[in-house]
Amino acid sequence: MTLSINPSGARRKLLLLASLFALPMLVAYALYYSGWRPEAVHPHGELVQPARPVADAALVLLDGKPIRFSELRGKWTLVTFSAAECLSPCERNLVKMRQVIAAQGKEAERVQSMLIVKDARTRDWLNYAIKDYPGMRIVTGPAEAVSALAHEFMLPAGSPLDNLNRVYLVDPLGNFMMSYPADADPTGMRKDLARLLRVSQIG
Repeated sequence: MTLSINPSGARRKLLLLASLFALPMLVAYALYYSGWRPEAVHPHGELVQPARPVADAALVLLDGKPIRFSELRGKWTLVTFSAAECLSPCERNLVKMRQVIAAQGKEAERVQSMLIVKDARTRDWLNYAIKDYPGMRIVTGPAEAVSALAHEFMLPAGSPLDNLNRVYLVDPLGNFMMSYPADADPTGMRKDLARLLRVSQIG
């Protein structure tokens, strides 16, 4: 029995395969020459370039238990600093951090927050206030430890202890990589964090 091959059928298959391979290139050329460009991603926060590893520090939780800053590794961490008394700018940051984390939905468990206080003279207020921010760690510590840790977040604008009322973002590997000014829009913070959680393979 002799098999016969239809030349025209084979040619059509080859042309079909060639067109499938060529189609993406033709689309790319068409988009390029039409002036279309992919939208650039611009973070709402201020990037720290390059990201800086945060040196460890020995701190103290409100209940007196010791905690090291390195224990925060493994999750994305929003950090803010406060004087002994958390005034309106500080409280606004706490609210923003709570909202930004809650808005991540099922991904919220990958994020944590910390308020670092210069000293614990307002311990009663802090113990009362923390009830409104479940999951947030409020820590104090020896003044030298807090000062050294604040230096790790130094920016051209100054140290966190200069009443900048900024929010700082630390990645799950312990790197300081972004910060937000006191008047930062929580919507922008939420979008930045959502994007990081979406593309990140860590934390």
